[in-house]
Amino acid sequence: MSKLFENDLAWLQKKGPFAGLDEAGRGALAGPVVVAAVVLDYNRPITGLNDSKLLSPAARESLFDQIKSSALAFNIVRISQGYIDRFNILQATLLGFSNAFQKLEPAVQSCLIDGNHLPPDLKHCATAVIKGDSLHAAIAAASILAKVSRDKLMTEYDAVYPEYGFADHKGYGTPHHIRMIHSFGLCPIHRKSFRIPDLP
Repeated sequence: MSKLFENDLAWLQKKGPFAGLDEAGRGALAGPVVVAAVVLDYNRPITGLNDSKLLSPAARESLFDQIKSSALAFNIVRISQGYIDRFNILQATLLGFSNAFQKLEPAVQSCLIDGNHLPPDLKHCATAVIKGDSLHAAIAAASILAKVSRDKLMTEYDAVYPEYGFADHKGYGTPHHIRMIHSFGLCPIHRKSFRIPDLP
């Protein structure tokens, strides 16, 4: 059993059933931030769970399906670029954490959230874990659901706005993406409140 699952089992013994939460897309220049909450079934451990950033796209896709089929509960939510522009990315991410956790079915009483910020309405039941996606299996599972869901969405946007190359960079500030923004301007899914870097 991996260290991530061992850490989860220790937390489960101490706190009871819990969810792991993580986000994807916080640093992108376009698209929503996506947040996932996952309650794992520890009688059905999933081999290979890790921080989504450390996995190949093929591994993430495979684990995405395994997590959805074996988890006791999961929820994936999007917070739009419009909300991000209105309230800022931190507030959008915190809202995503709150919504993802509170709408889990069946519900659990506590959660571990990747990072160092907690939604105000979850402070009574949530614990922040810095680099949690490399420490807890439930958070790693949430990172995979969030990442794969957002990547699929950005690939769909690529068909709508093909000039930007969203299928390749998923909205992040790559040199190509920055050049396309300077060439074509911002499209409706770009975050208008984010500073666009100068041409590379």
